[in-house]
Amino acid sequence: MNICLIGNGVATYILATILANRNIKVSVFEEIQVTRKSETRTLSLSKNNIDYLKKEKVNIYNKSWPINKIKIYTEKENNKEILNFGSNKKEIFFIIKYEELFNTLNKIIKKNKFIKKNKITNDSFFKSIIDEKNSYDLIINLNEKNKISKEIFFKRDEKNYDSTAFTTLINHSKVENNIAQQIFTKLGPLAFLPCSENQTSIVYSILNKNTDNNVKELILHFNKKYKIKSFLKLEKFKLKSSLLKNYYHKKILCFGDNLHKIHPLAGQGLNMTIRDIKILSDLIDFRISLGLPIDGSISKEFQNKTKHYNYIFSGTIDFIHDFFKFDNNFNNKYSTKLFNFLEKNYLFKKYTKKFADKGIF
Repeated sequence: MNICLIGNGVATYILATILANRNIKVSVFEEIQVTRKSETRTLSLSKNNIDYLKKEKVNIYNKSWPINKIKIYTEKENNKEILNFGSNKKEIFFIIKYEELFNTLNKIIKKNKFIKKNKITNDSFFKSIIDEKNSYDLIINLNEKNKISKEIFFKRDEKNYDSTAFTTLINHSKVENNIAQQIFTKLGPLAFLPCSENQTSIVYSILNKNTDNNVKELILHFNKKYKIKSFLKLEKFKLKSSLLKNYYHKKILCFGDNLHKIHPLAGQGLNMTIRDIKILSDLIDFRISLGLPIDGSISKEFQNKTKHYNYIFSGTIDFIHDFFKFDNNFNNKYSTKLFNFLEKNYLFKKYTKKFADKGIF
């Protein structure tokens, strides 16, 4: 079995490792381009997913910071949480810096004899990939901007949030730091995501009409917990969601951000991809157990098992975003009443935690 992966990033490296764990030959093709390193980007991993990665020999516990509880606020109730999840004793998710995860995965795949990294030097590579006579049993494309995606996989359901996400890291005085905070402000959702006892990641998604505001001053205004010593570089990117309509073409399967992008307010982007990886690896394991080939025909099975779940999950994140955007126009009139009720509802909190941890499977 010989599988080709096209992409450069943590999703590509995780998938390559998990395929190689099944003694599948994996060729990773990376496009030659200037890669902008992010000093401030962090990723959220659910407890279920970080346990899965450990089982698949991608143990990143020592690189990740545990979060035991999430507290949710609105701008009106900034001093009083309207909802909280978790406990003080059990981790519910983990925060890891993107660069640390990328470098860890890069070291893992360099040591794996089943994985070979290659560079794409010109467009002739894409012509050979589109040709069905190529030597690969399955091609997995994780890059939404390359020639294949632009020419074949261009039909998407997209939503422009008309917002910009600002990210940074704050250095602060040492504090017990295992509680994440999400504040739904009038300008957009603001998250405080602990990385260590003295460092916390900030993600602030601000409506474009309000991006002239001083973001650091806004963070200082809403910060009620940390004695901030300094800010790292403030980075930004435009926000939109994207869901690919058709997951595959012949023996090319799309994956990762190429399949789905969602709003970062719930920190579920990479978690969705890891859940997809679980499903694909289960399909591969089943075929191996029956002595069946791993080829392009598996793509249809994968789409049938995941597409509707990804639409529902993405739609749920959209609903949360749109609800708070609407609610802020009415001074949090509806959220205050609703979450006062939900805060006392055991079943709601139980299934919401499961949704965040395992998706809707």
